[in-house]
Amino acid sequence: MSFEVLGLAPKILQAVKEAGYTEPTPIQLAAIPPIVAGHDLIGIAQTGTGKTAAFTLPMLTKLAAAQAAAGPNRRTRVLILAPTRELVVQIEENIRAYAKHLPLTIATVFGGVGEQPQIRALRAATDIVVACPGRLLDLLGRRNGDFSGLQFLVLDEADRMLDMGFLPSIRQIVRQLPKQRQTLMFSATLSKEIESLTHEFQNAPKIIQIGRRANPAETVTQLVYEVPKHLKTPLLIHLLKEPNMDMVLVFSRMKHAADRLARQLEQAGIRTATLHSNRSQNQRLRALQDFKSGAVRVLVATDIAARGIDVDGISHVVNYDFPMHVEDYVHRIGRTGRANAIGDAISFVTNEDHSELRALERFIGRGIVRKKAEGFNYTAAAPAYNPADEERRHPRHQPQRGQRPPRNDQREQRGPQNFPRPSSGPRPPQSGRPQSGRPQFSSGQRPPSEPASGNREGGNERHFPSTAPRSGGFRRRFGLR
Repeated sequence: MSFEVLGLAPKILQAVKEAGYTEPTPIQLAAIPPIVAGHDLIGIAQTGTGKTAAFTLPMLTKLAAAQAAAGPNRRTRVLILAPTRELVVQIEENIRAYAKHLPLTIATVFGGVGEQPQIRALRAATDIVVACPGRLLDLLGRRNGDFSGLQFLVLDEADRMLDMGFLPSIRQIVRQLPKQRQTLMFSATLSKEIESLTHEFQNAPKIIQIGRRANPAETVTQLVYEVPKHLKTPLLIHLLKEPNMDMVLVFSRMKHAADRLARQLEQAGIRTATLHSNRSQNQRLRALQDFKSGAVRVLVATDIAARGIDVDGISHVVNYDFPMHVEDYVHRIGRTGRANAIGDAISFVTNEDHSELRALERFIGRGIVRKKAEGFNYTAAAPAYNPADEERRHPRHQPQRGQRPPRNDQREQRGPQNFPRPSSGPRPPQSGRPQSGRPQFSSGQRPPSEPASGNREGGNERHFPSTAPRSGGFRRRFGLR
């Protein structure tokens, strides 16, 4: 079946054809007609099945028809909420491709970048706004934007937004929208929380479910490599020697671990980029662009990239750190095998990961094939601990910002001190305070203001009285800091 039977506008059909699409996916085939007819809708579908086009194409068709009948509209008519910056950018790119022959304006709103361009776009009544809830709510709170003429509200990846705690922000945004609107909600599962949102935000929605979430990508081959923890990086480098692993997305659980793994791959001669929340927005966009263009072969990411990355041609997804939740596994491996393409999902499993692996196999209803890498030494010992390596990773001798530098007795020996020495009396110590915690004096010599009859034997030591001089010269003379 072709897109022509779905009732789309001619200019949109032309853009779809230029984008290389020949026939709609099941979710597009099921969702487009009821959206064109004006119904609220809940779309449940596997990841990578074309949900973005399923709600974008019918909305653009209705906007084009309204614009042809009533002329330009100086109010925002579409608001799409998504959980991550990457997904916002991806949705915007798709909309621009589908609306290339329509006189519509599009803007994105998310954190991590300057807000002034976003404020100008909201005040200019941009036709379509794609936003993350947090930044949008902040700008709306300062009276930026007019949504009184809104016709469509879309909640994309609604389950993920609930997981990330966006529900209070979404509720505050929805309260500022007109009640007469068409609300579309797309998710990977129909949980009880999603069902509660349908009663809160939608009016008698139609529910469309394609496939089961337990099988997010039928074209993805899933494999497990059981490996000791200290051999995960050598095993990854060994697997990357295979020529068919030409575009690899590697998932790490922690941000600092992702950076460390990327450095190790670079040292092995493998072009690598990183993507996680500690990277600036420009760095994240550049990493994605380098990955898409082939400038880097491997992209190491945290779960922030599990959704919203729609990169054609990802050959392999590698779970370097096995995910703690089965939902994360589903969305990770969904980055490959998109739009009926084939792909491989490889998971490294250590002794600590077996319980999570069993939970995943129960969730998907079948076991995952175990595999051994040919020519790899699984019995290699862990590298010996090298204190010098630890010192290079976590230098302790460098003072941090806001901290005082270490005392002389904590520094490396730097030769004789430059302060003048007294003409008589004991020589000051060469480094730091003496072990007793006060200056040492030769026999018969008393510290300042100490009575001559003081008994200094039997451990009954006297300390400096409060009247003892405390000038800088005194401290330098006796090596005090």
